[in-house]
Amino acid sequence: MSIPKLVAHRGYATRFPENTLLSIGEALQAGARFVEFDVQCTADGIPVVFHDRSLERTTGIQKNLLELPSEKIRNISACETTRFGKQFTDQNITIPSLAQVVSLLKKWPQTTAFVEIKEESLTKFGNTAVLKTVMACIAPILKQCCVISYNDLALRAARELGAQTIGWVLKSWSNQCHDTAKNLMPDYLICNYKKIPKASTPLWSGPWQWCLYEITDPKLALKLHARGADLIETMDIVGMFSGLRLTAKRAI
Repeated sequence: MSIPKLVAHRGYATRFPENTLLSIGEALQAGARFVEFDVQCTADGIPVVFHDRSLERTTGIQKNLLELPSEKIRNISACETTRFGKQFTDQNITIPSLAQVVSLLKKWPQTTAFVEIKEESLTKFGNTAVLKTVMACIAPILKQCCVISYNDLALRAARELGAQTIGWVLKSWSNQCHDTAKNLMPDYLICNYKKIPKASTPLWSGPWQWCLYEITDPKLALKLHARGADLIETMDIVGMFSGLRLTAKRAI
């Protein structure tokens, strides 16, 4: 039985604080050949690996990351005490810069990184400024990187700046999005699996590969793979590796 490729969503995020060097590193150590992480920009234009505009959810600090200079966030603890309590508070887990993650990925040349550029930063600082900064930062591992975003115009800019692969994250399943996909022709179409229609409706065909998220159920992953999902994005990379193998074996 065929099984989908797995993408470690924000690293091994069910077990470790998301979008941190620890979470991404643990996913790589576990065998992930695809990892996804998010990029925001600080007030002084430094790209950092972080999902939200607000620092509160993962750091407990009620401030806007986009309005702070990088020196102010460099040592902020990102150990997600809301999810993990004090489990990681003694490990000096901070918000990594994109440059730090690039340095980590240099050690894993067979791994593809889905680099999601967040809309909040694109809106505040502009597509061109953000893309130029991010593309310069990932240049040492450019062949490993797939630039992804909800913003199709930003992806066009990424292509013009040398991105070798791009992935468009769908906001909805609609005729308008389908038309945009056919015009953009990304390498990947990425979508929350809950947004796709019932099983009787096929996934849009095209030159792209489908990547669906956020999935931690091996049986669901196999069903979606049978419908055409080439990749499955999961925060539980280890559980899904073992679960997929076991579920597929039982189905034979």
